[in-house]
Amino acid sequence: MPTADTPVAGPAPGAADSEAPGPGIAGAGRPGPYPEVATPPTDAPPGDWAPVPAPHGLFRLRPVALPRDLVLIAGWMNDPEVAAFWELAGPPEVTEAHVRAQTDGDGRSVPCLGLLDGRPMSYWEIYRADHDVLTPYYPARPYDVGIHLLLGGGTDRGRGLGTELLRAVTSLILAHRPCATRVLAEPDVRNVRSVAAFLRAGYRKDRELELPGKRAALMIRDRAPTPPA
Repeated sequence: MPTADTPVAGPAPGAADSEAPGPGIAGAGRPGPYPEVATPPTDAPPGDWAPVPAPHGLFRLRPVALPRDLVLIAGWMNDPEVAAFWELAGPPEVTEAHVRAQTDGDGRSVPCLGLLDGRPMSYWEIYRADHDVLTPYYPARPYDVGIHLLLGGGTDRGRGLGTELLRAVTSLILAHRPCATRVLAEPDVRNVRSVAAFLRAGYRKDRELELPGKRAALMIRDRAPTPPA
C-alpha cells in the first residue's frame, strides 16, 4: 500500500497551495480495532451530496466507476509529482487494484472524482478512519472520517484549489455524517505545502505520528473548532 502523500514540488509554502494528502497509511476497507458500527440511516453517500459553489466553479463529488474512470485516474497516478507520494505508478492494473479494493469493499472507503463545473480534476478517498489500519497510531473516536486528495492536472495546482476544496469537502462530510465529530488526514510532515493547505482550511495539527513508511502530521478539523487560546 502507498505510505506517503501528494507532492511537495512546486512553489514554496506561502505561495498558493497545490494539493492535499494522498493515501497515507489508510487501508481501504480494512477494519481497525473498533467493533463494527452500523452506518446511521441519515447518512447520504457522496454521490447524493449536492454541488457546492466555490470561487473557481461549482464543485461536486462523484463516486468512481470502473472501468470508466480508470484511464483518467491511472494517468494522474503516473504524473511524477503524484507518483512520488501515492506510489501507484505503472500500468492501469496497479491503480485498478487500489481503487477496486474500495469500490468492491464494504463501503467504509469511498473513492470519488471531484468535478469542477463538470470537469473531473481531483481524486478523493473518504473513509471511516475509526475502522482503518490507522487506528493503532492515534486515539480514534467512533465515526472519525478520514480524507485523501490529489489534484489531477498540473494546471489545477498552485492556485489555491487545495485549500478551497478541502474547506468544501470537509463541510460536506460534516453536514452528511451527523455522527462524526471530526475529519482528519495524515500528510507526510515533509509535505509542508499540504500541511499548510490543511491549516488554511481550518484544520489543526494535533500531533506527529510514526507510520509505516513516513512520519505524518495528524491534521484534525473538529466539528466545533477549538477557539484560540
